[in-house]
Amino acid sequence: MAAGDGQAHVVPLPPIIESVPNFSEGRRRDVIDAVLDVVRRSGPVSILDFSADPDHNRSVLTLAGAPPAIRAALLALVASCVERIDLRSHQGAHPRMGAVDVIPLVPIRGVRMQDCVALARDLGAAIAARHGLPVYLYEKAATAPHRRNLAEVRKGEFEGFPGKIKDPLWKPDYGPERVHPTAGCVAVGAREFLIAYNINLASSDLDLAKSIARAIREKDGGFPCVKAMGVMLKDRNCAQVSINMTDFRTTPLHVVFDRVREEAARHGVGIAGSEIVGLVPSEALVQAARHYLKLEDFEMSRVLERRLEEAMAGGRAGP
Repeated sequence: MAAGDGQAHVVPLPPIIESVPNFSEGRRRDVIDAVLDVVRRSGPVSILDFSADPDHNRSVLTLAGAPPAIRAALLALVASCVERIDLRSHQGAHPRMGAVDVIPLVPIRGVRMQDCVALARDLGAAIAARHGLPVYLYEKAATAPHRRNLAEVRKGEFEGFPGKIKDPLWKPDYGPERVHPTAGCVAVGAREFLIAYNINLASSDLDLAKSIARAIREKDGGFPCVKAMGVMLKDRNCAQVSINMTDFRTTPLHVVFDRVREEAARHGVGIAGSEIVGLVPSEALVQAARHYLKLEDFEMSRVLERRLEEAMAGGRAGP
């Protein structure tokens, strides 16, 4: 907001897209650092968060910036990963089909979903042209209904894709109809905000984790907007229910946690802990606090940081 003639002038804020690329390296720190360095040097993009998981052998990066900066950063990231990651020697608990496994684009401010779809298509075409990678568009950018769900696109993983890619139903949206020998394939899409939430069981029973995942995920009759799978964390010697929540307002975090805890307890197993991968909206945490603390009439406006942000944005010191 600027003033000079006695009038308040609103300065339009620049458009912002978030991207959360997942790449298939969570153990070799030199490779991870090299990829991060390339992204930092790509231009004016902010790295909001980063996590690497050695059990999953996977890293997750949260980027934010204007569409051109996001595009440049993602192209730099893909180039670095294709150069440094060989899936023929890659092993990890998390399913993967590519050195860069998935690149989602999320509209944050001043950007419509259709803008993210257009960028996903442009980015996919560029990745295919530069690196000879088969590219699949998913979620809102999908070119067919059976390609919307990332899990369906990725099914078969790197090892199974040489056969899958020959099926006309799974012809790539861009790039060759053959799997890159070391970098596999990549999924590029546009979607709403997603919470990646993992719950670790106080047990090494992988079958139990898989059973709980089936009980909570939407496709098997569980909670809407919930995807889940059971994986084994060898370094921690525990089974994990790995969860993606695509709409926390429809199915909140605490609802999922309570159900997982109940299912585990039926088998005499407790919860060792849980983790959020990447960033999470404060509203999702306030939902959980409201539930567990039995808070009455508690709204987001009661959060100190939220009130300060509103006051500073409005140029006033109080409500």
